[in-house]
Amino acid sequence: MKKVEAVIQPHKLDDVKDALIKIGAEGITVMEVRGHGRQKGHTEVYRGHEYKIDLLPKVKLEVVIPDALLSPVLEALTAAARSGKIGDGKIFVSSIDDVIRIRNGERGEGAL
Repeated sequence: MKKVEAVIQPHKLDDVKDALIKIGAEGITVMEVRGHGRQKGHTEVYRGHEYKIDLLPKVKLEVVIPDALLSPVLEALTAAARSGKIGDGKIFVSSIDDVIRIRNGERGEGAL
């Protein structure tokens, strides 16, 4: 099993969520987060004063999937989240050793 974490632009959330559901990736966790990558934020002027905005709003998605779904999930997520501009985000993939469904104690891929 794999855990896919993606940090994306907030306005791309619906497109990404629909793409993941379409290919069968269920059980998505979504969090509103703040951060920056290479762009290091930007400056804005408000009432004549310049402010540095270095933590930009992002959305973080987490989904745990069977190994067989990894390639389709990565392709769908990348295509749906891409705008071609700086700040589109990142995808992180890690291995999951076990999953346990709390309700009935079911383990492994069946618990997904």
